[in-house]
Parts: sequence; structure tokens; C-alpha cells
Amino acid sequence: MFTIGVDPVAFTIGSYPVRWYGIMVAVAVATLLVIFSREAKRRSISEDFVYNIFLWGVVGGLVMSRVVHVVDYLVTHPGEPMQILNFSGLGLYGAILGAVLGVWVYCRVRKIPWSNMAVVGDAVAVGGPLAQAIGRLGCTINGCCYGRPSSLPWAVVYTHPQSFCGLKGVPLHPTQVYFLLWNLVVFAVVWRMRSWTKPQGCLFLLYLCLYSVGDFALRFFRVNDPFLLGLQQGQVISVAVLSVALALFILKIRRVREMA
Repeated sequence: MFTIGVDPVAFTIGSYPVRWYGIMVAVAVATLLVIFSREAKRRSISEDFVYNIFLWGVVGGLVMSRVVHVVDYLVTHPGEPMQILNFSGLGLYGAILGAVLGVWVYCRVRKIPWSNMAVVGDAVAVGGPLAQAIGRLGCTINGCCYGRPSSLPWAVVYTHPQSFCGLKGVPLHPTQVYFLLWNLVVFAVVWRMRSWTKPQGCLFLLYLCLYSVGDFALRFFRVNDPFLLGLQQGQVISVAVLSVALALFILKIRRVREMA
């Protein structure tokens, strides 16, 4: 059993606390940018375009991920107060949706065909899982996304009063670490497949499929209320994402084979 007593607040700026979670998210974004720009260059995407797309994607991802987290909290904790205008909690699927929406808005403003974004998605997919793994380090320190009680030898116990864990002092499944390890597995697979350039967009869809499978399975170890048919809200979203991504993946593969 492991004890996590680290203060989730790294330091304060005036009266504003800066949590390790936010720092890890910043490191994750920087890591994604480095890998994305490298992959974009390899796929002959212009550098100016890369930074413009990335900026719009990050802004959209941060805003929407926070919106999803706030809505989820208000639904599952009715009547409980929370600070809306901060980034102490983010929703992963909200981040993906927000990034896509941000890029879509940019394409509309610049009159860029949306079909051109498939190759961009593939470049993002290479670094996405690694960035998520880094973000999960922040979750581990923060105490959010905590697991169910466990008697396993690798169970974790949160003791710091500022931790977001709602079951302090109780041995729990280290679900944040489970997710971190799964993200590394997805990263290894996508990295191995990064030379797969056709059909464009398949690498991004593969990334979504793999992540959704792991997210669905690992949420059985997390503490969350049932949402639909005994499944958690995140699991329902995982099934929806997997269904759409897998269908598009199969469709793209079939089209390439028919044209061959």
C-alpha cells in the first residue's frame, strides 16, 4: 500500500493557488506541441499553420474540457458549491471535442477545407496519448479521478487535507496510474504506426478507438455514480466515441481497398 500525502498546491500567486495538476497539464500541452510540430513537419504541414491550429485547438480544448467537467459536477453533486472559472478539473472528452471545435472554427474563418484536417489529426494523435499520460501524473497528485476501495498491495491512500480525493485515509485502486499506463500503451501503438499515412485520418481514429476501450474498462475501478444502464457517464461517452470512430475507421480502410 502506498500513501500519497503530497500537497496538491505547488505554490500560490497572491491568493491564487497553483496546483500540480495545472502544472502537469501545461507540461502535457508543451509535450504535445513538440511532438505535433515534429510530425507535422514530417507530413509536410507548414510551420505557421501548425502553430495557428495548435493555438485554436488548445483554447477550444481547455474551455470545453472545463465546461464538461463543470456540467458533470453539477449533475452528480446537485446543490454543492464549486468554483467555475478555474482549471482545477478538466474533462478529457471535452478537451478532444473542444480542440476539434476550435480547429473547425479556425478553418471556417480562414476558409480552409475541413478535409485537409485529417492529416493534422494524424499528427496530433502521435503525441496525444503521451500528453494524456503526463496529465494523469497531475491527477495522481491532485487526488481527482480516484478509485474504489481496494485491498490490493498497490492500493493508494490519500492523506493531505487539500486532496480532491473524496475517500481520504481509505486504500483505493490507483485508477490515475491505471489510466497513465494505458495511455502509454496507446502511445506505443500509435508511435509504432506513425508511418501509416494513408488513408489520412486513420491514425487519429485508431487513437480514439484504443483510448475509448481502455477508458470504458478502467472506469469500473473508479468511484462514479451510474448514469445509464448501470454505466457511468464517461463509459457511455466512451461507447459513443468508439462506435463513431470505429465505423469511420472501417469505412476509410474499405474505401482505400476498393480504390486499390
